[in-house]
Amino acid sequence: MTALPLPPRPRIFGLILAGGLARRMGGVDKALVTFEGRPLLAHVAERLAPQVEGVLLSANGPPERFAAFGLQVLPDPLPDHPGPLAGVLAGLEHLAAEEPEVEWMVSAPVDTPRLPADLVTRLLAAGGADGPHLAHAASGGRTHPVVALWPVALRHALRAYLEAGERRVGQFLSAHAAACVPWPSEPHDPFANLNAPEDLARQTGSNSA
Repeated sequence: MTALPLPPRPRIFGLILAGGLARRMGGVDKALVTFEGRPLLAHVAERLAPQVEGVLLSANGPPERFAAFGLQVLPDPLPDHPGPLAGVLAGLEHLAAEEPEVEWMVSAPVDTPRLPADLVTRLLAAGGADGPHLAHAASGGRTHPVVALWPVALRHALRAYLEAGERRVGQFLSAHAAACVPWPSEPHDPFANLNAPEDLARQTGSNSA
């Protein structure tokens, strides 16, 4: 029996969120903080790039400081640092304007250098099963709302949400019936956040598989 061809995978871009103020890291540029000999941004880009068609970077301030990474840098489209959802909105609106055939975007924060190799595949399986729908990751009994799969078509609803003064990521996900996709947290948590210097010290040398 001849096997039926698999349907083509939809077009997906990745977005690394690095637009925060990094207060717990002392206000430094977290994307450029060194972890195991390389900037955090290098780790996350390396993990995400093989899973998507292209990678974008959400970051504010002079984009030249990221020139060595070869990523398109997108500033927040709204003022006053309204949080990670503003970065997500920047990515969705950029794709709608510049890559109109792209259906999906996967976001991940720059302080998660252990992203799993099956991140996009599993989020897409959940979000696109009867979708398009949002899907986000979870591990160790905790949700990770900005490690998520976003339909580009949701950009209008997201802009309206932010312009109404809302900021909470979890509330937006719940309002749009986001699927939650769990990952094991052993032997290491693939979504461990390196928010502070002590987190860097704790994660350095841990299993990075």
